[in-house]
Amino acid sequence: MQSLSPIPSPPVKDLLNQIPAYTPAKSMEQIRRELGLESVDRLAANENPFGSSPLAAEAVRSLGSDLLAQYPDGSSQLLRDKLAERLGVRTSQLVFGSGSFELLTLTAQAYLNPGEESLIPVPSFNWYKGATLLAGGVIHEVPLVNHSLDLEQFRQRINASTRIIWLCNPNNPTGTIFTADALLGLLEHVPSHVVVVLDEAYYEFAESEDYPDTVKLLEQYNNLIILRTFSKIYGLAGLRIGYGIGNESIIEGINRVKLPISLTATSQAAASASLDDHEFVSHCLHYNRQGRETLMQSFDQWKLPYIPSETNFIMVDLLQDSGPITRELLNRGISVRGGAEFGMPTWLRITIGTPEQIARLIRELGALIP
Repeated sequence: MQSLSPIPSPPVKDLLNQIPAYTPAKSMEQIRRELGLESVDRLAANENPFGSSPLAAEAVRSLGSDLLAQYPDGSSQLLRDKLAERLGVRTSQLVFGSGSFELLTLTAQAYLNPGEESLIPVPSFNWYKGATLLAGGVIHEVPLVNHSLDLEQFRQRINASTRIIWLCNPNNPTGTIFTADALLGLLEHVPSHVVVVLDEAYYEFAESEDYPDTVKLLEQYNNLIILRTFSKIYGLAGLRIGYGIGNESIIEGINRVKLPISLTATSQAAASASLDDHEFVSHCLHYNRQGRETLMQSFDQWKLPYIPSETNFIMVDLLQDSGPITRELLNRGISVRGGAEFGMPTWLRITIGTPEQIARLIRELGALIP
């Protein structure tokens, strides 16, 4: 019998050939299987080391089993009402998505035409590039200055083809912020047809008095959208809950390309309950602040440069290729993020863990550096 040649797979869209697959931090299960470890301190993904609010867990447990067979509320109305009241905005000024990834992607799909440009800080959250390319846009990189976004550099690079400006504040991976005055200085020069995306995934951790209160700016700037998440301070990364805040016109544009239902009933219930647990948030912020100080003290003792952070992570320069040390820490059951993927090959990005995790990291890292 004559063997048949396999039918070749159909090619993907041409523009997808430009987009590398996003590589997340390895999961706990992947690390355990690959290295045969029983326990791992995962300090690579900027998750909340204290888990999530007990109120969120109780809200999930309280959901009736009949809800599993029903579609969730497509408008997320209860969560929408509570969050709008908390922020002092209208419910129509909110859009929800499956984490910031979806909202970043939807923003580009709604507002970026093929051939138009995105201004993207480098290094910063890498999916700004993926979202831009997926929409057929053109990437225009704006390098950081002293590990921080220099908004004057963004202003100077605006041209007739600019359509979206992506700003991460605090910035990932460097943990730095730009000030309210710097942001206003940029916004005053941004044409009304250019969308300014403020990615504030870590805004709850920012303590500087100069950090901008961006929600108030929505009264004046219709081309501004603020993206936030329940993944970090609220510890709900596993449920994928992000939200955007903007004026109705810009939110309507995103709703046109948004999938009808993106938040599960479980996600909505957990997020809504989390907003009520101020004690949990205060607890996390207290130990994050304490852990950051402990790490900086160790870096000072080791005479290693680091970037003062306004987030739940910190970057330290090992003054040598950080790859081998990253791998050796992983062999010892501690997962951190090497800086090579950010174009910072001698640096480590370390999530600020529990006091016990930090003590262990300091002990193991101290044994590996000269």
